[in-house]
Amino acid sequence: MAEGKILNPNPPEFERFLYASVGEDRNGYVVTVLSTLARLGLDPWKETAELVALGRDGARARLGTLLARFRDVPTLASDNGRVARDLSQLLPEGQASLGLKRAVTSVGNGRLGTGSAIWTILAIIFVLFQVLTAGGSGSGE
Repeated sequence: MAEGKILNPNPPEFERFLYASVGEDRNGYVVTVLSTLARLGLDPWKETAELVALGRDGARARLGTLLARFRDVPTLASDNGRVARDLSQLLPEGQASLGLKRAVTSVGNGRLGTGSAIWTILAIIFVLFQVLTAGGSGSGE
């Protein structure tokens, strides 16, 4: 179970929301919430954490504002309120489990999880190993 957290440190409860469709772009391709937030220059997981913290009504209002700014999906110009309402229903409940609350807090604050700390330590060890092995292979003369 811990391995899944290292490989994907983002809360799995966000996936249903982030991978939901907001509509089709002008080329007929389905655009997801994740893509929409990224195209607006926002971190999708951080924004989702903030939406969860706002509660359903606050999230619906914030989503409506964000979707109104998004021009890649033509139907959102007139239908962003309905789409925002439907999408807000896909967010995890405000009274989430303790684990989800911790994940929302860490994603919202931009803190690195333990998985990132492990990768950082491994990178430092690798660099030190490289320095020690390269330094010991002098010209030999």
